[in-house]
Amino acid sequence: MVDSDRFRLPCSPPGLALARFRRDDRAIEGLPVRLVVALVVGVASLGVMLNMLTGVEGLAVTELDVRPEPDVVAPGEQAIDLVVVDPDGDPVPGATVVVKSGGASLDGVVTAETDDRGVASVTVAPSLLPHQEEGTLVVSVKPPAGSQYVDRRGNTEILVVRS
Repeated sequence: MVDSDRFRLPCSPPGLALARFRRDDRAIEGLPVRLVVALVVGVASLGVMLNMLTGVEGLAVTELDVRPEPDVVAPGEQAIDLVVVDPDGDPVPGATVVVKSGGASLDGVVTAETDDRGVASVTVAPSLLPHQEEGTLVVSVKPPAGSQYVDRRGNTEILVVRS
């Protein structure tokens, strides 16, 4: 036995179909299969997009920061400790720190790898031009291979000041 009230005949007026829809108490069971599939796919897609935007769970990446000690130096050869940390301030071992010329000059690029305490020690010999009073050394980080870390934002630069 078929409940003909639940089916819309091609010749029935549109208002009649709407009235039958309003009386239907089956909730999602009464929806067409295509609409249910579209709803499920839409919710799943929205979840994936929100996960990508907010960086939650498996797709998350963590930004690294470098804290030079000292962060203000004079021209000439000296040792600088560069501490690589995550947003919580925890040290990151195995990262490669790269120091290169900014407004101050260096002979080439200086690199070092962080130890278990997240510290990389470099020896640099920055110089300034005769008319310069100050300049900078640019510091960047290459995260450990296979980690969830990135270095997309600028790090603290080392200020070189003529004394």
